[in-house]
Amino acid sequence: MKGLIRIALMVAAAGLLAGCASISTLQAQISSYGQWPAGRAPGTYAFERLPSQQAQPEAQQRLEDAAHSALTAAGFSAAAPGTQPDVLVEIGASVTRYDPGPWTGPWWYGGFGFGRWYHHPWVGPYPYWAGVYGGRPVYDREVGLLLRDRTSGAPLYEAHASSDAYSNSSATLSAMFRAALADFPKSSSVPHSVTVTLPP
Repeated sequence: MKGLIRIALMVAAAGLLAGCASISTLQAQISSYGQWPAGRAPGTYAFERLPSQQAQPEAQQRLEDAAHSALTAAGFSAAAPGTQPDVLVEIGASVTRYDPGPWTGPWWYGGFGFGRWYHHPWVGPYPYWAGVYGGRPVYDREVGLLLRDRTSGAPLYEAHASSDAYSNSSATLSAMFRAALADFPKSSSVPHSVTVTLPP
């Protein structure tokens, strides 16, 4: 048992160091659908709001501000006021906050347990890890974008990204949208991981 505890402490320390090293990056699972027309430049865009989004203009504006840099990085530019865009963009986001204690696993023996911490498997000594993780909320985040041709209304490209982290800042959401468009103009419906740099 002492050997197992020693190994678990080493793993915990390595995880903490890795977290510090990657604090300026965000890892997300992404998937994308559709076939962006070959040879078509990204062009200009304008956001299109659903009725429920129109009812919350301030919240939706913050979301659009977060998505703007991702669209710019993918080669799009915002349509000038009074002009018709090449594509219409619908966006959405879902953020769920979790505040439980980290110890949800049922198997405990002498302060050492096997189980799950939020979505991730763990094995570790209690109360050391509880002191590290116990008081911090975790945010599960998902974002999605749909790009449609303005003239025909045909959907051209759809992308989704999901991740969890301790932060729910606008910088984090901006990185989520950039992750969602990381494969553009290619698409892959098979979920896969990408890492993007967080804005300063």
